[in-house]
Amino acid sequence: MKKTQLLILGIGNILWADEGFGVRCVEALNAAYQFGDDVTVLDGGTQGMYLLPYLEEASRLIVFDAVDYGMQPGEMVIAKDEEVPRFMGAKKMSLHQTGFQEVIACASLVNKLPETMILIGVQPEQLEDFGGSLRGVVKAQIPLALSIAIAQIEQWSIPYISRNAEQTESRQQELDIGRYEAERPSAEIACRVGDERFLVLPA
Repeated sequence: MKKTQLLILGIGNILWADEGFGVRCVEALNAAYQFGDDVTVLDGGTQGMYLLPYLEEASRLIVFDAVDYGMQPGEMVIAKDEEVPRFMGAKKMSLHQTGFQEVIACASLVNKLPETMILIGVQPEQLEDFGGSLRGVVKAQIPLALSIAIAQIEQWSIPYISRNAEQTESRQQELDIGRYEAERPSAEIACRVGDERFLVLPA
């Protein structure tokens, strides 16, 4: 019997603009709601294969991520079960996406995939902005992404409680996206797209 009834996973990289969507979603979810010991809320970052043990121990999976599938920026993607790997591998945005496909494949090979998997994704607007935060059209979809997740959790009859305002504020301050955005260095003193010496080939 699996130890974890539900794994709620956010993957991505908050240092590259809209790639941080998945991580920001689990931060917001953890700030607003409290779950039992058999539910794991995890910032998976760009850990790739290191996430395999968590996946193998989970009966159900909800994963948040930015999904570059050629749609309009901010457009939502809801994929279930066998659809999940297809959407997550549509286009190589970064190493973490290929890595998570491999995690799913490895869990499948040993017959330890979660019984149910749901991807809640959003089409990014900007990825090539080092140190940048979520673009407005993507950030605006976080509440909808959370409501979709909570609706699914309720459908599975998994208990949770809403944190009070003081608890939510305290947890939001731990990794405050507002502070991250406000304290970003200017483009004049911090490179945002890479070193131009390596971006331009010599003649």
